[in-house]
Amino acid sequence: MAVTASFAYYLVPGYLFPSITAISIGCWIWKDSVTAQQISSGLHGIGIGAFSIDWSTIAGFLGSPLSYPPSSILNIMAGFILVTYMVVPIAYWNNAYEAKRFPYFSSNTFDSTGHRFNITRVLNAKTFDLDIPSYDGYSKLYLSVFFALTYGLSFATLPAAISHVGLFHGKSIYKMWTSTTESLQKQVGDVHTRIMKKNYAQVPNWWYYTILASMFGLAILTCEGFGKQLQLPWWGIILACSMAFFFTLPIGIITATTNQQPGLNVITELVIGYIYPGRPLANVAFKTYGYISMTQAIMFLGDFKLGHYMKIPPRSMFIAQLAGTVVATTVYFSTAWWLLTSIEHICDTDLLPPGSPWTCPTDAVFYNASIIWGVVGPMRMFTKQGIYPQLNWFFLFGFLSPFPVWILSRMYPQKKWIKLINMPVILGATMAMPPARAVNYTTWAVLGLFFNVYIYRKYKQWWARHTYILSAALDAGVAFMGVALYFALQSKDIFGPEWWGLDMDDHCPLAKCPTAPGIKVAGCPEF
Repeated sequence: MAVTASFAYYLVPGYLFPSITAISIGCWIWKDSVTAQQISSGLHGIGIGAFSIDWSTIAGFLGSPLSYPPSSILNIMAGFILVTYMVVPIAYWNNAYEAKRFPYFSSNTFDSTGHRFNITRVLNAKTFDLDIPSYDGYSKLYLSVFFALTYGLSFATLPAAISHVGLFHGKSIYKMWTSTTESLQKQVGDVHTRIMKKNYAQVPNWWYYTILASMFGLAILTCEGFGKQLQLPWWGIILACSMAFFFTLPIGIITATTNQQPGLNVITELVIGYIYPGRPLANVAFKTYGYISMTQAIMFLGDFKLGHYMKIPPRSMFIAQLAGTVVATTVYFSTAWWLLTSIEHICDTDLLPPGSPWTCPTDAVFYNASIIWGVVGPMRMFTKQGIYPQLNWFFLFGFLSPFPVWILSRMYPQKKWIKLINMPVILGATMAMPPARAVNYTTWAVLGLFFNVYIYRKYKQWWARHTYILSAALDAGVAFMGVALYFALQSKDIFGPEWWGLDMDDHCPLAKCPTAPGIKVAGCPEF
């Protein structure tokens, strides 16, 4: 029933009335005020009073709120409120980093005039690397203040993860590591392990080694072959895989305890950007081998853990994972290629027709990241050569941030809630912004706390039986209707009735305007 309801309802935000993906009431009241719309807009501003009644908006970037423990939701919202409602507004209205020259919230890159950074002016079309004389004669690269501070917080998150795991879980990790070694030697373990070993054959290590060696070899071939179009040399693959190996344990622990996974996307971009600057494809490839490899490893471990407790034979799990990976990658690649070649102006929001869903917000961030880290490079962004050298202090701040919480937990051991304060999660709370927006966070948190606090306490049996099934049903309904809409209508360029609600926007056009004197942008008042 829930799948059917979700399926039927998504026809409204997915086709008939896309504007309800973000409802920003303040923009309807103050139609001519830039500041009011910056405060009210759920898609382009702070999002005060904005909300959504679309499940794809609620769960699209942060995942289903029904699957998060309340402590994680509160940690994430603490970081969101701190950044979105306090730090960024103070920085913007004090014109930090010339913030008023650019939109309050944007993932785009800009030049000194407040317009989009023209990448064709600085990129060598033949070698696809940075043309330094052209760059020096054009402009330094600027970001919106929100985007810039998001990168600063990304710098803080990983050091915070390392120190947090070391302080709160270091001893237990060492004990588990040594006890695991002893258990393997003595063939003992918990009840689940004993049952699995008694009834099923384990996956031989050489299966893992064979896949590792073959995939590593194919990665080397991909980067060194094909005319070296990916620009990444063999040593880059070794370094990327080493980073993934190192961070899998601390990030895995945080993921297991909070359902929130800090990413390696920024740190991988930073490392290769310093070592091998001016090569955007090398930067993207390095990030993929470093960041995505770790993410897939943690997902693989999670699936094996689920199979372990469900008593699924390990070899069957392994084969299913392998087959699923082959099928999924083939389908993903084929679908992406098909969409790129069949949909005109895909991902170009300036040329797409009203109501088109192919705006690609995540891919836009990925593209702009390749400009920031790959073309221009961190040396020209985050040192004295650039605009944002002060953001490097976030590394130190992040590493030190768990220490006060750890000290308080030792001073007041009876206060169990202190240990629930997770600084890596708080600092990394807004790492999904952009492409996520304020309305995604606020509606997600309200729904998550409603189900996992109010419903849990008042209707615990109902919550235990139906919550996760309801979450999966809502996801499935949206997914099925999305596919049906595409094949039935959108693939034929039929995007819904032409009216005010067809725009996939919150109708806050002035929220995207700069407020610095003398900056001229089409559709915006000049200050």
